[in-house]
Amino acid sequence: MKRMLLGALALFALGVVAPAVAADLPARTYTKAPDMTPVTYDWSGVYVGLNGGWGTANRCFDQTGPTLIGPDGCHTTSGAFAGGQAGYRWQAASWVFGFEALGDWASLKGSSVSLITPANIDRSRVDAFGLFTGQIGYAWNTALLYFKGGAAVVADRNDILSGGAILATPSGNNRWGGTVGGGIEFSFAPNWSAALEYNHLFIATNNTTFTNPVGGAVVSTDRIHGDADLVSVHVNYRWGGPVVAKY
Repeated sequence: MKRMLLGALALFALGVVAPAVAADLPARTYTKAPDMTPVTYDWSGVYVGLNGGWGTANRCFDQTGPTLIGPDGCHTTSGAFAGGQAGYRWQAASWVFGFEALGDWASLKGSSVSLITPANIDRSRVDAFGLFTGQIGYAWNTALLYFKGGAAVVADRNDILSGGAILATPSGNNRWGGTVGGGIEFSFAPNWSAALEYNHLFIATNNTTFTNPVGGAVVSTDRIHGDADLVSVHVNYRWGGPVVAKY
């Protein structure tokens, strides 16, 4: 009995002391997982790059003299082009603004039989062009949809052929006009991006005097007009931080 009484007293004392000791222990601390900080690509900065693609241009000849007058026919020039571009962009929230200068060598060629003088061939080619544009776009992290517009200049050459030889040619033509277009661009590595782009060129209408290269006599004067469409792939390298944290 004595042993049973002592055992009961010991259990009672343990039951009283244990909660008191537990109350004196420091509370367990819990660590909260750090908040995830979303990161987005920043399109701001100076960039340079290369481009290449395929283009077509519609060229129509309307003869205005010196003796015969009337529509002389139309043809399509087509071919490849390649060159480079440089520009600057800055980003505000998801909106991206910028400007760009682009210059390309081209080889767009085409010809048609003269409607007024069927023995002759009207031939055209585009040798180069330049675009000077402003841009506005909207970015989804590493993807950018943009539109552009501005001035365009085209270096083209038009000839009149007879029997496979040049019968008459002008001194040369640089035609100014405008351009509108757009593209979608993706960043595939830090500071590197690639774009697929389309541009429509509104080429100015010029009055062209064709002279014989041997004697210098005027063969005809023509009003030449028509626009161009260009599809190209661009690869750019940009100087600027590729990502910024958003809080």
